[in-house]
Amino acid sequence: MRFDLHIHSNHSSDSNLSVDDILKQAVKRGLDGIAICDHNTVEGSLHARRRAGELNLPLLVISGVEVSTTRGHLIILGITENIQPELSPQETIRIAHQKGGVVIAPHPFKARSIGNVDGLEVDAIETFNSRCIFGENLKAKERAQALGKPEVGGSDSHMLSTIGLGYTEIEAESGEEAVLSAIRAGRTCSGGEVAPLYVVVIQVLRGLFRRLHGKIFQ
Repeated sequence: MRFDLHIHSNHSSDSNLSVDDILKQAVKRGLDGIAICDHNTVEGSLHARRRAGELNLPLLVISGVEVSTTRGHLIILGITENIQPELSPQETIRIAHQKGGVVIAPHPFKARSIGNVDGLEVDAIETFNSRCIFGENLKAKERAQALGKPEVGGSDSHMLSTIGLGYTEIEAESGEEAVLSAIRAGRTCSGGEVAPLYVVVIQVLRGLFRRLHGKIFQ
């Protein structure tokens, strides 16, 4: 099955994508499943799970969140409760595992990211991210292989046009628990195509504008 395991909805401050639009675009792109991983909140992913059922879409939605730690971001799949941001990576991972979550180091060598994951008990490393255009994916892949960590991919989409550009091929039966188990076991491979430079620039500028707008009206 093919999943995009890294998408942001309007529950993130740097995205304006509605959950319904994400779901419909994912089906249009031929994906078998997705994970919406908004910044520090599971609400977008839980909403997406409900809406996929209500719309009777042939799409498996994995619950997820992208948590800000003191060193950078971590994606947690398979949890339905928020994890407090700005804890250490080690504490965030401990809590995530306690809740039964799968911990992924997303775009580890990009800005605001974990960096070297040596010594961290992550379950997988994102070795393809469609927004990584300066060799970060290759570096992440080399690190994952050196550490023997499962590899996953995602688009890191904040725009509809990039959904599915990055993906994870997963050898598993349908169902969230089966997919999470397959990721832990390494029955995955990552792939995709890098987003055009102008798309990455647009996403960055939109994110900056939304964050600035939010600060002005707080």
